[in-house]
Amino acid sequence: MKEFLTVEGKKIWYRIINATPTFHEHPVLVFLHEGLGCSEQWRDFPEVISNRCGMPALVFDRYGYGQSQAKDEPNTGWYMHNEAYKFLPEILEQLGIYHKVILVGHSDGGTIALLFAGRFPEKTLAVVSECDHVMCEEITIRGVQQVVQSYELGQLKPLLQKHHGEKTDSLFYGWTGFWLSDKAKSWDITREVEAVKAPLLAIQGENDGYGSVEQLVVKLRHAKGPVQINLLDGCGHVPHHEQPERVTELMVQFINSVTKDL
Repeated sequence: MKEFLTVEGKKIWYRIINATPTFHEHPVLVFLHEGLGCSEQWRDFPEVISNRCGMPALVFDRYGYGQSQAKDEPNTGWYMHNEAYKFLPEILEQLGIYHKVILVGHSDGGTIALLFAGRFPEKTLAVVSECDHVMCEEITIRGVQQVVQSYELGQLKPLLQKHHGEKTDSLFYGWTGFWLSDKAKSWDITREVEAVKAPLLAIQGENDGYGSVEQLVVKLRHAKGPVQINLLDGCGHVPHHEQPERVTELMVQFINSVTKDL
């Protein structure tokens, strides 16, 4: 099922996988894509996890991405907070999803999942965060600089245009513009992570070009619920594509463990 919602006055595209007439009365997987991504860039991964866990799943293009409405304002240090605190709660409300959800987020999506879980513990059953950021590091800045170089050399732009169309330039420079700004250097959500009480599965590739192992360490030290961290050897920033079988098993085992008694 593919539809649109109007959220915070913006047109948001969404799709529900394995929907049933009563899907909203049970736990739902909510997939949150990365900073330059969209739902299509998950490929079939949400379907695989949904099928393996026997749970419906929600995927959507965040404001400014994919088939959703283009952004008409620049990104600030609060853009992920706005997604977690305003957009996602309203999306769940409009879809009638009142049961606790399991959030599965990649990169920016993982950060949004952590922010949501910290603000709305009563709505969060568990969190899977994959290569997310809880602070800006030098490696983060270097990684974004390399992405800008690739984009301006013409290597990356055509790939992004397939998903974002005419929005591509504004999306790209809005996202990279924040991470290369002076404000990004002090960006840190450790305090928000301290409010996360739900079980957390955190995954990161050891060769992630945007964050070091410290991203895992902060979650392990500061999240209040049970935390399972996994640093994947020989893996970069997109583990669910680079090591799909390994990541699928990690996620399925974790999700089944938090839903076994429901």
